[in-house]
Amino acid sequence: MKFVLALTFFGMFASTSAIAQNCQLIGNQTYCDNGINSQTIGNTTYYSNGVTDQTIGNQTYGSDGLNSQRIGNQTYYSDGTTAQTIGNQTYFSDGTTCQTIGTQVYCN
Repeated sequence: MKFVLALTFFGMFASTSAIAQNCQLIGNQTYCDNGINSQTIGNTTYYSNGVTDQTIGNQTYGSDGLNSQRIGNQTYYSDGTTAQTIGNQTYFSDGTTCQTIGTQVYCN
């Protein structure tokens, strides 16, 4: 689940779809306007659509088969997508850009 990888790593990334998406992180809960919300407990994130992610070190394993590895400011997803974070901006290889402002994440 890419969209909460941003929030999972340092809170949240957002879906790498071209659809605008905004999320808010409150404690261990993430609320997104696409209706897929999540809760992080320890190293596991539970999404409202039934997917779970487990983060071990710089690796994240998704129950949907989507895994990722974070190296420095780069994230590599098992579907071939990559993301680079510079400051509060995250740039995905599919053209999606996300900006984190406080507890809010805005994506285009």
